[in-house]
Amino acid sequence: MPAPAAKRGSARTKARKRALDVLFEADLRQAPALEILRDQTDLGEPPVRPFTTELVEGVERHRAEIDQLVAEGLAGGWTLERMPRVDRNLARIAVYEIVFTEVADEVAAAECVALAQELSTDDSAVFLNGLLRTVAGRRAAGTI
Repeated sequence: MPAPAAKRGSARTKARKRALDVLFEADLRQAPALEILRDQTDLGEPPVRPFTTELVEGVERHRAEIDQLVAEGLAGGWTLERMPRVDRNLARIAVYEIVFTEVADEVAAAECVALAQELSTDDSAVFLNGLLRTVAGRRAAGTI
């Protein structure tokens, strides 16, 4: 019998999910993500992985640039504010990884899409895949 979805995945996948949890909570509560991260780290149950910390801190450090890139990649009258919270924060994590880290674009996009399939709407995975292809294409072309 396969393991439940919550138990599957690599340590990095779990760290991305936890980073999403932190960013989502901060977005929902309109609170600083670094405070939410600190609170969860202090609580320590479950422990916060170093990669989770790296993702949250990176997204927060580059938030303005990331949000601009996401907004520029949106089509059809969509705005950052109109995106579902889960999708908005998944996009932030993936764009951070694509633009500011050495993670392969395909890996960042695949992880984002997989989490969207698990946690968001039926259309979110396709929507985010298109958005991330736009961002990765712009980065590869040297326009960002």
